[in-house]
Amino acid sequence: MPISAPYEITKTCRFFTEPASPRQRQYEALRAFFLERVPSAEAARRFGYSPGAFRVLCHAFRRGELPAFFATAHPGPRQQPKKSRAHEQIVALRKRNYSVYEISRALKEQGTPLGVTAVREVLAAEGFAPLPRRLDEERPHGIGPDAQAVADVRDFVLAPREFTTQVGGLFLFVPDLVRLDAEALALEAQLPGSSMIPAGHALRASLALKLWSIERKSHIMALVADPGLALFCGLNAAPQKSFLSEYSSRITPQRVTRLLALWHRQLSAEALLTGSSLNLDFHSVPYFGEHPLVEPHYLSKRSRRQPSVLTFLVQDADSRVFCYSNADLRKGEESGAVFRFIAFWKRQYGSVPRHLVFDSKLTTYQGLDRLDALGITFLTLRRRSSSLLAEIDHLPPSAWRTITLDIPHRKYRTPRVYEQKVRPREQSFRQFFIKDLGHEEPTILLTNDVRSNARSIIARYARRMLIENALADAVRFFHIDALSSSVGFKVDFDMALLVIASGLHRLLARRMRGYDDAQARQIFRDLIDMPADVAITDHEIRLRFHRRAHLPIVLASGLIDKPVPVRWWHRRPLRIVQ
Repeated sequence: MPISAPYEITKTCRFFTEPASPRQRQYEALRAFFLERVPSAEAARRFGYSPGAFRVLCHAFRRGELPAFFATAHPGPRQQPKKSRAHEQIVALRKRNYSVYEISRALKEQGTPLGVTAVREVLAAEGFAPLPRRLDEERPHGIGPDAQAVADVRDFVLAPREFTTQVGGLFLFVPDLVRLDAEALALEAQLPGSSMIPAGHALRASLALKLWSIERKSHIMALVADPGLALFCGLNAAPQKSFLSEYSSRITPQRVTRLLALWHRQLSAEALLTGSSLNLDFHSVPYFGEHPLVEPHYLSKRSRRQPSVLTFLVQDADSRVFCYSNADLRKGEESGAVFRFIAFWKRQYGSVPRHLVFDSKLTTYQGLDRLDALGITFLTLRRRSSSLLAEIDHLPPSAWRTITLDIPHRKYRTPRVYEQKVRPREQSFRQFFIKDLGHEEPTILLTNDVRSNARSIIARYARRMLIENALADAVRFFHIDALSSSVGFKVDFDMALLVIASGLHRLLARRMRGYDDAQARQIFRDLIDMPADVAITDHEIRLRFHRRAHLPIVLASGLIDKPVPVRWWHRRPLRIVQ
């Protein structure tokens, strides 16, 4: 006893001199300062505080800002009244082979609600093991989900009925699809199909995603139960996301090119594509997954290189409609994309394009010589190299002349221009240095156009911004940046759908007064995004739109009370009524 006593005393004192928790350390430090009159610096040193921190602690203690040092709360009740009241019911329902979810649902219906976790705890305390997986016939009878109908053209019937659809505006495209014979378009392009979903029906289902501005194929599930979408496709039910995603995987670039060629043939009688001048540009569709085969390309929107699928797009300058796309490109093939388009155009129209406008990185100087040899007039932006900028800086003020652009709504209409002849490679071209055009750095244009004056050439390049605006509109409305596939073939088909959808939107806009130059998202917001009531009779299909602010424009478009026999509806006509 005499030997162990000092050890016990030391161990006991250490409890007070070496606190184990922060709250106890505060208490012992404050007690030493206020009760034992230990100097502030000594108390701070003893308990591991800096002098300043200890003074702050004393100040907070005096003001009563520290929480209580000693617990005063009493432990709560150890009983759970809800569990106790429902205990017998839970056991009785489990003996009837109810699962924890069914027990929780039954208790809620009986007025004694109890969560699934609480039910599971009661059953575990009573020694019940979890139920094994059961067949549907072994489960208690209850309301469950209904199986959605599978898309099958053989089950498509036009039995008399009435319904309301949220995609009523889709039927505004039916007259153009009938006139352009979209059914033959899919068949002649040899697009894949099956006995359940033929090629024409599959094309309309895929096209509906673009026409209705559905961002991703998975988002079709929000409309898959809409009978109007199924009727538009000519099916008993709309195809689901699994079919739409898999469908584009079976379409090769050769079929995509054939589809675009047939689309040009169908549009030949519409005077939609004038072909007098074409805007060309690249667009990188970003890919956000992890895939080693996706090459990085520059994304101007993010000002960086990122894994993406490079696409080549062509727009008709007069109608502002996309007329060609190609996503089957790899690194090193960028400069040849324009010549693949020229070959495509020549096959369709028998001659090369007359006028091309594009950016500086679309092709090489050797490509410019080749365009000039083909007799194609081009206008391109040249890169601002340090040598060219130095040459511009050394030009005297008298070398510049001011011109006025005939663009009424343009802010910068009086640029200063200097023209010269240059020979970048083999051929000599006209080169323009342009200041005061709205950019900090001078604009440098290169062209082989020897007939047009500087005013018309600069005004034409200013109109090239239309393709930039169209690309921005396609990103926002047609969601071309939402193509997350790493397979370029799938993106290639989606871009072809963009070409067809943009043409259909423009054909529809030409019928609507005041919407000739409107962008697709405005056309959709005002004229297409409308619910409608559909009545299927023995003789026709009637469609009546709900009242909307812009409905009078649709009523005055010439589409009202003009029956259009629809091939995929067994020749039954569509009639839009007031």
